[in-house]
Amino acid sequence: MSLVKFKKRTRPFADLVTSDFFDMEDFFDNRFWKRGLLNERFWNGRTGEPALNIKELDDHFEIELAAPGFSKKDFDITLEDGYLRVSAEKSAEKEEKEEEFTRKEFSYNAFERSLLLPESVKDEEIEAKYKDGILRFNLVKKEEVVKKAPKKVEIS
Repeated sequence: MSLVKFKKRTRPFADLVTSDFFDMEDFFDNRFWKRGLLNERFWNGRTGEPALNIKELDDHFEIELAAPGFSKKDFDITLEDGYLRVSAEKSAEKEEKEEEFTRKEFSYNAFERSLLLPESVKDEEIEAKYKDGILRFNLVKKEEVVKKAPKKVEIS
């Protein structure tokens, strides 16, 4: 029997993509964008798209998406072909009429964000919660990819 060196397969653009999640919109739209042009508090520098945090733990992923000013009913979340698509839309209109003037105000906010999920995520166990302007996702990993604690092997 001989030992053969295992060569780990890499993904295309592995040096550019630093996690199992690949944000296609971010890769192509923001690759050459000069960061810091729009330094807003809740948004990631591009108008209309909320900032995103992804945290990988041993048995699940946690995703936080900053979307202040929306309510639960404004969101549309779908999972199709391995992509988690989050979009939201909200509009408001206010009109005031007085004898001398009419004032009409309106606002419109919308965004869409798509993430390619790793194959290790259980699609049927994705949970979403919205509280205090943050949309949080909990994505459970399949058991075969959950990291197990190291096991000591005794020599006989």
